[in-house]
Amino acid sequence: MTADIHTIVSQMTLEEKAGLCSGADFWHTKAVERLGIPSIMMTDGPHGLRKASGGTDAVGLSNSVPSTCFPTASATASSWDRNLLQEIGGAMAEECLQEDVSVILGPGVNIKRSPLCGRNFEYFSEDPFLAGEMSASLIEGLQANGVGTSLKHYAANNQEFRRMTIESVVDERTLREIYLPAFEKAVKKGRPWTVMCSYNRLNGEYTCESYRLLTAILREEWGFDSVVVTDWGACNDRVKGLAAGQDLEMPSSYGMNDAKIIQAVKSGALDEAVLDQAVERMLRLIFKAVENRKAGFHYHPEAHHALARRAAAESAVLLKNDGAILPLKKELKIAVIGTFAKTPRYQGAGSSQINPFRLDTAWDELSRQVPALTYSAGYDLASDNVDEVLVQEACAAAKKADIALVFAGLPAGYESEGFDRTHLSMPENHIVLIDRIAKSNPNTVVVLSNGSPVEMPWLGQVKAVLESYLGGQAGGSAVVDVLLGKVNPSGKLAETFAHKLEDHPSTHYFPSGPKTVEYREGLYVGYRYFDKVKKTVLFPFGYGLSYTSFVYSGMNLSSQRISDQEELNVSIRVRNTGKVAGAEIVQLYVRDTSTTIFRPEKELKGFQKVALQPGEEKQVEFTLDKRAFAYYNIGITDWHVESGTFDILIGASSVDIRAAGNVWVESSQPEVVVPDLRASAGIYYNPPAENFVVDTATFQALYGKALPTNQRQPGEKHTINTPLSDLKDNFIGRKLYDTFAKSMGEVFGTQDNEANKLLVTKMLDDLPLRNLMIFSGGKFSEKMVNALLLLMNGKVIPGVIKLVGAMAKKG
Repeated sequence: MTADIHTIVSQMTLEEKAGLCSGADFWHTKAVERLGIPSIMMTDGPHGLRKASGGTDAVGLSNSVPSTCFPTASATASSWDRNLLQEIGGAMAEECLQEDVSVILGPGVNIKRSPLCGRNFEYFSEDPFLAGEMSASLIEGLQANGVGTSLKHYAANNQEFRRMTIESVVDERTLREIYLPAFEKAVKKGRPWTVMCSYNRLNGEYTCESYRLLTAILREEWGFDSVVVTDWGACNDRVKGLAAGQDLEMPSSYGMNDAKIIQAVKSGALDEAVLDQAVERMLRLIFKAVENRKAGFHYHPEAHHALARRAAAESAVLLKNDGAILPLKKELKIAVIGTFAKTPRYQGAGSSQINPFRLDTAWDELSRQVPALTYSAGYDLASDNVDEVLVQEACAAAKKADIALVFAGLPAGYESEGFDRTHLSMPENHIVLIDRIAKSNPNTVVVLSNGSPVEMPWLGQVKAVLESYLGGQAGGSAVVDVLLGKVNPSGKLAETFAHKLEDHPSTHYFPSGPKTVEYREGLYVGYRYFDKVKKTVLFPFGYGLSYTSFVYSGMNLSSQRISDQEELNVSIRVRNTGKVAGAEIVQLYVRDTSTTIFRPEKELKGFQKVALQPGEEKQVEFTLDKRAFAYYNIGITDWHVESGTFDILIGASSVDIRAAGNVWVESSQPEVVVPDLRASAGIYYNPPAENFVVDTATFQALYGKALPTNQRQPGEKHTINTPLSDLKDNFIGRKLYDTFAKSMGEVFGTQDNEANKLLVTKMLDDLPLRNLMIFSGGKFSEKMVNALLLLMNGKVIPGVIKLVGAMAKKG
């Protein structure tokens, strides 16, 4: 095939080669029929197939083909089950094959820097090791069945506010230890067919035109050899991006950027060999996709629904179970309270929104199994306000029941792609309802549906809490499986639930803008911070209860002394000491006790999920290599192990350590000088447990150079990267904003979902001027945009002349 591809490239015209590196439309690559090069389709995931079904909504937010809506990543990460993720990937691949989709856009492995990120429901974890393992497993499941993936969003895309233009300012060590490792593991282990570069800038340059990110790190360090695709509309400078390693621009730029590539080659500004290399990668992808097509293939929807149900049940996390109130006995009188019981919140909003072919509800499933059942709405989803009539009706029902089962959480408008949350609270009517029901019935059980953590001021008043996250189309029946004991809960949190937002170290720096967001908390993300400062939390990372119990014993290390070039084997026995079958997630953390630099208290370096029958015992084994002990040394630009003692900690969560041992690791680089920042950045060595504030001088010392400005400067001119919302300060800008809002309606359609309405509005606000060409369906030309820039920068006469000329040429 390689020889054939070289031959094909040699036969292609410059125009054909440039054209192959951009989309034909919103979802397809271009075909070159005379050379037998077909078009392939790539479309949204990441927790199910979202393929636009035509009509007026080209993006397909409200009009997509029916498919299986699996639990979101925030849920499946809580399963800590690699095999389950592979199964889900395999099922998603079958649906792609039926719909002739070659690449699905996912998984998303961006780190949950803050619980406020509006897209956290699509991401796996606050921990890069867990996120990398889970994403690699999903990739393996999809690609083993002939459908490619697009690992996203590379990199440091951790907030939605101004995501298309924001500059993430991250020190090198934090970037390497927190924000890149999940991508690295997914690339090396999963071998994705494509990697998607993000919208944002990172330390001064757009990620989609960063040679360092796309070539030096991704290709040369990690060995990635396939296609880099832009996020949709992320392309800034097409020629620079191509030279950096960006192969495919999506969606179509309607020939605008193809022409720039052609001109750059003709002028000598771009070596045609660089273009040829991108074309070769594109051809390998296209032909691989074509070879894996299965004409007439059909998947089995009910089998996929059953998998979705099992996945949701295995991902649910039992947070509280006082008096072993769960599992519920079917013969009890149960008051089911909360609109979510009948109208479930089962997925997030935005580009990942699936059109499920079937939707289970907890009420329907309970009705089939529990004889004595009543229902009360409790709240109105259309409002956050307390409806006293609904609350009183619910309280009356609760008083007559043995158990009050409250379904609550976050409505769709609280979290979505396109905007970030502003607080961790549930709606007021949910909070008040739980409080009042708990006072009416001491046996209150709460089932949460939410994509990310919430505060729980009512926690002490209820007997049990089951976190179901966003469980997909079968989430309703899966929750009932857990509540009634058909499934023993085994999920554990992939993120920390803090008592309040202010407890998080990123609180003062998230979200940020309008120009930059500074990652001043550094390495201290999630449990790395809370464990370091020994701060109590609502529920720690890795936490989750079961209907049975487990005992750990017999921890063994293969050696007490190794070099950093050797592996350490660790084993431990786990026994089910309860009366029912269950699964335990055994977690291994490493602590550097001899470090001379600042490091987290401990870091996850291994995990295994082990299923055990009552009384059964199994041995769980781990293998640790150099990276398990290393930190990223910016002095040598490589991973480095300091000689010293390391604790090996095995537990049921990050704070529930059941066994410990230690090993001396001898560095193979004993002469390496470790950068010491105590004098200039001492707060990182001893972070405070309250109000973690890092001043500018301290962060700049960590960052290693002057910080970019975050504010628009007096007299600063508008550019093609100015967000539309920044143009509203003058008449022309307001008119342009209103005009383009109408064009957006033709691309995104009319949305009846409140969260999607807000998404489209926020996307319009944050959209840079350069994207007028793409997201207007080609109605705005580059010359028109440049003319508008002249007008908005006060050059009225030249702007009018150029605009008239551009419009005449366009017409």
